[in-house]
Amino acid sequence: MPKTFLENTTLIQYNETDYKTGNYEKIEHVITSEKDGLIRWINTYGMEYKDQLREVIIQNKLDDFLLKLIKDDEQSNKVIELEDLLFVSIRVLKTENDSLDSEQMFFIVSSDFVWSIQEQKGDYFGWIRERIRDNKGLIRKKKSDYLLFLLIESIIDNYYETNQNYIEMYSEMLDTTKVKPTPEFTNQIEKQRRNLLKFKKSANSLRTTLLRLEKVKNKNIKSSYFSELKEQTNDLITDIDFDLQTLESSLNLVFSIQGHRLNEVMKTLTIFSVIFIPLTFLAGIYGMNFKNIPELETQNGYYVLLGVMSVITVGIIIYFKQKKWF
Repeated sequence: MPKTFLENTTLIQYNETDYKTGNYEKIEHVITSEKDGLIRWINTYGMEYKDQLREVIIQNKLDDFLLKLIKDDEQSNKVIELEDLLFVSIRVLKTENDSLDSEQMFFIVSSDFVWSIQEQKGDYFGWIRERIRDNKGLIRKKKSDYLLFLLIESIIDNYYETNQNYIEMYSEMLDTTKVKPTPEFTNQIEKQRRNLLKFKKSANSLRTTLLRLEKVKNKNIKSSYFSELKEQTNDLITDIDFDLQTLESSLNLVFSIQGHRLNEVMKTLTIFSVIFIPLTFLAGIYGMNFKNIPELETQNGYYVLLGVMSVITVGIIIYFKQKKWF
């Protein structure tokens, strides 16, 4: 049975000394801000609860422009400044499987709350919840903009980790001692290249979002957080570009090695062919069923022919040796 909006919405409240967590029993209880010194992190899984999202926005008297923004769950990355609010839309790659599907995430941020709305169940934010619960690091001492910083940083870290897994995967695939350049191998490499390009496109889009966050003029948002994230994203994009070049170079090396191996095989076959073609020619001449072949009447003709064949064989081998063909 599908879960309801309230079942898919959780609340974490905290400050330096207090910590509370729980779910909501009624939609009227979803209060974004109470001005009580607590930072609230409201998290909702599911973009389909349009009516409930609208109701929460209206009852909390949030900027009504949010009503328009949440209607579209296929938005590109956006950063929109509203009255005492910041709306951030990010399309994030889902890295749990090889298909690299994407999901939409919305973040509504004010001075004392962050409301994260995710398209699908599951995220990369478990470690943040743990740090809030156990009061690790600075998060309980900071405001909501620091929470937004950690949420986006978690997305970038997940990209780094997944990209590293891909590097290890194709490094093993491109082991020149094991690789066989079959059509299946080529398809796998092409799939890895497409995944890296997806990562680069998503990272570029994320960097654009961070550039916009860096320029936000809001007293509740510390732009230096996002300058740091922008540099991390730049490093990620640089790594992806390097990985694409490495993949291309490794693939060229694999096919060069395979081409060299094929050339060696062809050279060996050519040498054998050159040796045996004249011998086969002579055997064919004296194997014809004509009566008037003079050499057939010669008493030592057989041995003479074997001698000629031997001389031809040795001569060809000496010639190849001089040419350093083997």
